Amino acid sequence: MKNWVPALQLLGIGFYVAVCIAGGSLCGWWLGGKKPAFVLIGLAIGLVLAVVGVYRMIKPLINNIKDNKNDKGNG
Repeated sequence: MKNWVPALQLLGIGFYVAVCIAGGSLCGWWLGGKKPAFVLIGLAIGLVLAVVGVYRMIKPLINNIKDNKNDKGNG
């Protein structure tokens, strides 16, 4: 069960990225009435949100891996 937690976290990250990108694009399409400029702006905002969110979600995983390596090396 211990190995499932990181896998589920990574799965959640994938859904988060998809929702950010699709949501930003759809909001831009809705706001702009099918004008490409608004869709591109919404897409850009969605991509920025996705990158920031993924960084914030992966940072604890990376720190956990580093801590486990340090614990094994000193033991």
